[in-house]
Amino acid sequence: MMDIKVLKPILGANDQRAQENRSLLEKNRIVAVNFTASPGAGKTSLLLATIKALRDEFRIGVVEGDVSSAIDAETVAKEGIPVVQINTGGACHLDATMISNALESLPTEDLDVLLIENVGNLICPASFALGEHRNVLVASVPEGHDKPHKYPVMFSKSDAVVLNKIDLKPYIDFDQDKFTAAVQGLREKALIFPVSCKTGEGIDHWASWLRDQIRVEQSN
Repeated sequence: MMDIKVLKPILGANDQRAQENRSLLEKNRIVAVNFTASPGAGKTSLLLATIKALRDEFRIGVVEGDVSSAIDAETVAKEGIPVVQINTGGACHLDATMISNALESLPTEDLDVLLIENVGNLICPASFALGEHRNVLVASVPEGHDKPHKYPVMFSKSDAVVLNKIDLKPYIDFDQDKFTAAVQGLREKALIFPVSCKTGEGIDHWASWLRDQIRVEQSN
């Protein structure tokens, strides 16, 4: 009971801050997309591919979340994209207050889209809203087709699932039909985008969907 009593105020305060973030983003007509994944699934590679696909149409900013280091932020910064690195110091997720602080360091008046790379974890981020408009889960072929069964909450909260590293399918025992059935069993409307950030396969289809989502939100 003690854990429940403590957790409820924490999540309640986070939800309130998330709503404040959402209001600030919408005031500036910024669409925020939260990317979650296990370590090594290819979040940063997907972010870079997404930036390259959309940067001619939208002004993009990035928040990089990690337990430590600024490696991913430095990689993104090489693309000339404004980026803020958040080091959680051991925490397994970003929270709304972290995003609020990051927004203070970004040129919000000059952005259309905010891409958030959450900490590599498929458990904790499911409980902490950030103020995002869309949630995207990045999975990868080497992780296995049973991944949705192991992390049902995160998959059930995702608007889209990007299945990365499909170029490895010939070498790995991965059943894409079972993966698709598992994802849609948890969230029927979730779309699945098979891609390879290495070869570029599927990136155009994924980017087209995200482009449409951004435009829908901006028109509201």
